Amino acid sequence: MYFVVYLIENGKNSSWYVGFTKNLKQRIIDHNNKKSPYTARIDGKWKLIYAEMYLNKKDALGREKFLKSGSGRKFLKKQLKNYLLIN
Repeated sequence: MYFVVYLIENGKNSSWYVGFTKNLKQRIIDHNNKKSPYTARIDGKWKLIYAEMYLNKKDALGREKFLKSGSGRKFLKKQLKNYLLIN
């Protein structure tokens, strides 16, 4: 079983959301259909901009926690430097 840590971006205000799931396709559909408490209160469509796969849940949860931290946000901005310049 694979677990995915993902980063989605809101098309309307460019806000980010980091999460983890076993089914990435369905999870993004859920975000866009307002079935996630945090993303439901923000207008606009969500699109996937970054993802990492893990073999076990514990590793995925640890990575999600890191990416939600200040250091994790810095890491993502560095990783997505070219993406951020284009958008």
